[in-house]
Amino acid sequence: MISRFQNPVKVEFAAVNDLIVRSLHSDVDLVENIGHYIVESGGKRLRPLLVLLSAMASDYRGQQHVAAAAVIEFIHTATLLHDDVVDVSALRRGRQTANSQWGNAPSVLVGDFLYSRAFQMLVEIGSLPIMAIIADASNLISEGEVQQMANAGNPEIGESTYNEVIYKKTAVLFEASARIGGILAGQCEQQMAAFGKHLGMAFQITDDILDYRGVVGDIGKNIGADLGEGKMTLPLIYAREQADVETSKLIKDIVKGQRKEEFSTILEVVEASGGLDYALGIARHEVQQARLALVDLPRNPHTEALLALADFSISRMR
Repeated sequence: MISRFQNPVKVEFAAVNDLIVRSLHSDVDLVENIGHYIVESGGKRLRPLLVLLSAMASDYRGQQHVAAAAVIEFIHTATLLHDDVVDVSALRRGRQTANSQWGNAPSVLVGDFLYSRAFQMLVEIGSLPIMAIIADASNLISEGEVQQMANAGNPEIGESTYNEVIYKKTAVLFEASARIGGILAGQCEQQMAAFGKHLGMAFQITDDILDYRGVVGDIGKNIGADLGEGKMTLPLIYAREQADVETSKLIKDIVKGQRKEEFSTILEVVEASGGLDYALGIARHEVQQARLALVDLPRNPHTEALLALADFSISRMR
């Protein structure tokens, strides 16, 4: 399904994939094996796609968008390797995680390799503004991961903290991807940054809804995985706020790691409370904000693909 968004940048997207494969080269076999395993694991390449579409929407004619897109994918892939170790995840994108196959230490170290390779490639691009955006985004992603880990098992997390964490963990890299495209094109940097931020927020909120309503084969992880890790995501926050005293206590106990035998009950509570509908409404608002960010841009196949991508972020719920 995602291929239809790639059509306007089909040649450039293929060039990004080729560059990613070439840049994975290492004299250490384990680095290449793990790197190829996760890079080729069926991800949508949404963030590299954002770089390409955002640059070419403003008629960029150079080649640096290909290298920048590959850098973004390496940064993202490195975070996935580290996330899966921290979350003790066994499944991602419908198959075994690297840490479950090779172990935690190799996964962390190959994640470090991907980070360092990304910064080598950034030096070759030679743009200080792009370097600054990537450095700041990487720092915020790490901060968001620590914040989420510190919040795990805390049932008192509110919506403002949730928004802060998902911006850092997810939306900031979407924002950086689109902003880089605008910088390379020499125009529309702020519009593209706003588009990327709201798109990233919509994607993460939808992912959090799918943790309660999705299908394992579609979302590539076990249903209820976030709840099982004690994460207070938006549907659960809303359900807690709407619940009576007894149900609220049940939610809090499960988030703390207690009463796990009533796990399935919470799934029903979140649905019945309207938590999923509430979260979907917020995701739709984020999509509207993303679309508004591009309202003054000329219509061409690239901007149309960006707008369609915004709609796709929540259409996954159907």
